[in-house]
Amino acid sequence: MSASGGTRAIVAALLANLSIAVAKFVAFLFSGSSSMLAESVHSVADSGNQGLLLLGGKRAQREATPQHPFGFGRERYIYAFLVSIVLFSVGGMFALYEGYEKIKHPHELEHWYWPVGVLIFAIIAEGFSFRTAIKESNPLRGKKSWKDFIRHAKAPELPVVLLEDLGALVGLVLALGGVGLALLTGNGVWDGIGTLCIGILLILIALILAAETKSLLLGEAAGVEVVQQIETAIVAGDTVTGIIHMRTLHLGPEELLVAAKIAVRHDGTATEIAAAINAAESRIREATPIARVIYLEPDIYSDSEAAKGPDPEATPGGPAAPPVDH
Repeated sequence: MSASGGTRAIVAALLANLSIAVAKFVAFLFSGSSSMLAESVHSVADSGNQGLLLLGGKRAQREATPQHPFGFGRERYIYAFLVSIVLFSVGGMFALYEGYEKIKHPHELEHWYWPVGVLIFAIIAEGFSFRTAIKESNPLRGKKSWKDFIRHAKAPELPVVLLEDLGALVGLVLALGGVGLALLTGNGVWDGIGTLCIGILLILIALILAAETKSLLLGEAAGVEVVQQIETAIVAGDTVTGIIHMRTLHLGPEELLVAAKIAVRHDGTATEIAAAINAAESRIREATPIARVIYLEPDIYSDSEAAKGPDPEATPGGPAAPPVDH
C-alpha cells in the first residue's frame, strides 16, 4: 500500500468525521432525535478509529529489536482490529440501545430543520471522504473488484476507511429516512427504527472488518502473483534447478518473509551453491521489493521423495505445493 495514499484517506476521513460529529450533536441537542444522537456517536467512534489507524501506522515504523527481530509491521493489523471492536461496541451497540429506547418512549421531533440540514451536510462531507478513499484505492485495486480488494488487501487502512465511509453514507441515508418519516407521520417511532437500522449496519460492518483483520493477524501468505514472481526469480539462475517447497508470510503490509528449500546441482561446490543462493536472494528482492526476510535452504532434488507428495514435513524432498490465493 502507498503509505502516503493511505494516510491521505485517513486524514480526510478524520477531518470529515470530526466536523460531522460536532454538527450532529448540536442537531441532537436542538431536536432530541435519537437518530442524530446515534449518528453523532457513530462519527465520534469513526474519528477515534482514524486516530487508531494513524497511531498503528506510526508504531509500525519502529526499528526491529532483539525481542522483536522481525519488526513491528503487524501493529497496523492490531490497530485495524481495534477499529472493528470500537465500531461494534461504541457505534453499533449504542445505536441499538438508543433505537430501542426511542421506540419504547417515542416523542415528537423539535426544530426538525436542524437534523435535516446537518444530515445533508454530513452526506456531502462523507461523500468527499469516500471519494478520497476510492481515489487512493484505485491504483492498488487495479482490475480487482471492490469485494476482492477488501478481502485480499494486505494493508488494512484503505479497506477500513472504505467500509467506514460506506457505512457512514448508508447510515446517514437511514437517519434521514427515519427523521423524515417521523416528521411526515408525527410518530417518533420511525426515528427509533432508523436508529436500530443504523446499529445493525454498523455491527455488520464491524464483523466484516474483524474477520478480515483476524486473517491478517494470524498471518497470510503472499498473493498468487507475488508467489509466481518469487518462484521465477529463484530459478532464473543456472545453479538452482527448481523449488522443492516454499512458504511466504506477511510480517506486515509491506514486509514479506520468504522461506524456501531449493534444488541445486549435485556436482556444485559449496562456493558455487553459496553464490547461487546470494544471487537468488538478490533476484527475489529485485522482483519483489517487499521481500525483506529471505531464507533459502539448498538440497538435492529426489524423484523418489517427490513421488510421495507435497507435504514438506513428510517428504522434505517433495515438490512445492501450488500457491493458493485466499
